[in-house]
Amino acid sequence: MHDTPVERAGESHGTDEASLRDDPQVALEDVLGQYIGPDMARHNAPGTFTARADAEGWIALERRLIEWDEWAPPAQRRAKQLHDDTQTLRTYADTWLPERTAVRGLKPKTVSEYQRYLDRLIYPTLGEMRLKDVTPATVRAWIGKLNARTPRINEHAYALLKTIFATAVQDELLDRNPCRERMRKPFRHIGEPATLDELALLVAAMPERLRLMIELAAWCALRFGEFAELRRGDVDLRNGEIRVSRAVQWVDGKKIVAAPKADSVRVVAFPPHLGEAVKEHLRTHAQWGKDGLLFPTTHGEQYRAPTFHQAYFRKAREAAGRPNLRFHDLRHTGATLAAASGATLAELMQRLGHSTVSAALAYQHAAQGSDKRIAVQLSAFASAWNEN
Repeated sequence: MHDTPVERAGESHGTDEASLRDDPQVALEDVLGQYIGPDMARHNAPGTFTARADAEGWIALERRLIEWDEWAPPAQRRAKQLHDDTQTLRTYADTWLPERTAVRGLKPKTVSEYQRYLDRLIYPTLGEMRLKDVTPATVRAWIGKLNARTPRINEHAYALLKTIFATAVQDELLDRNPCRERMRKPFRHIGEPATLDELALLVAAMPERLRLMIELAAWCALRFGEFAELRRGDVDLRNGEIRVSRAVQWVDGKKIVAAPKADSVRVVAFPPHLGEAVKEHLRTHAQWGKDGLLFPTTHGEQYRAPTFHQAYFRKAREAAGRPNLRFHDLRHTGATLAAASGATLAELMQRLGHSTVSAALAYQHAAQGSDKRIAVQLSAFASAWNEN
């Protein structure tokens, strides 16, 4: 950096500064700071200074930026600062989302959900506000206007907003994150598991080519998208295992085949009593070839959850006497059965493909509740025996 610590406005670079400083005819407000930057161009301070020491201090700060490799032309920095000061939440988030997708490798469904939260919940109230104008009070007022009947959606939208502002703090656009509330986590509903009698009725009411799907759902606790994408090559009959490495989803009308939720690639052992049913299904209903679908539609494609539910599952659950049973409740059934068998927390997380302990703990608690009901029933048996 080549600096002429201060020059007088209107004077040439070679003017003797000491003599000018002592000249009573030169006004103090004419002191100008300028230097030759790393780009070999001359850069001026944003204005003149009233004292030589102030100009020298500004040049010292510029030199420090150069030494720290943080320098940019002052005019460029002023333009960026002006943009940062006027940037709205919408303009920042519209850049943040594609950058986040590239850096974190967000899945299409996650990106679609984030965009939906932005468009429906965040932008209408906060989108046109400048980042610097959003305060903790603003955020609290926004939370207060969210639909109280959708607590989980509210929680996800707030978490997204908080993450966006955390990045803004990292980008040095803000000093602190205005999202400082601790939203109460909504109660995690776990559907009532199907009993073994209900499961038998459910299986019997399904078309023969789909009965194994119900059995595997209940005993192996896979997600629907994981079932729909299972291939013949994913089944290991010798070891009694199914490899779960993909899931199919439809995002904004487009079919997406990707890794399972939470990247939960895993191997799940199916109970030995299902071995013959698996063999028969492979022999009779699965597509041929290593990549043949295990549960193809009549058109040879993967099932979509709404179609499967409407065409088959709704009728079967009515026949089983469980009109409110969801397909995902079969996963709850399998998880609860696994917990009741004595599976550890780590084993449950592996089998279910969970990345956090909270859901697995819920199943353990459910299994404990079932055990208490069993104990009560055993006492009833004992009382009846004593009476006899």
